[in-house]
Amino acid sequence: MARYLVERSFPDGLGLSASGEGVTLCRDVVAINAVDQVTWIHSYVTQDKSKTFCIYDAPNPEAIRRVAVRNGLPVDRITEVHVLDPYFLM
Repeated sequence: MARYLVERSFPDGLGLSASGEGVTLCRDVVAINAVDQVTWIHSYVTQDKSKTFCIYDAPNPEAIRRVAVRNGLPVDRITEVHVLDPYFLM
């Protein structure tokens, strides 16, 4: 399974709350992703909440695009990435 960085833009800001509604929304995203073997690892959100940078494991970029459509999420760019650990020489 490959790892991808997915960049998303939210011009009006990401409207995800830490309330029960936000938790339910995240669980729904995870369930929808699983249908295409896409795993959301974690996301980074800019201070103004206008962009997210999300790490996913997926079989290919097309699977990420499919689940994004079903989840109603934008996709600006998908980049395959690899982990560079600063401790790899120890």
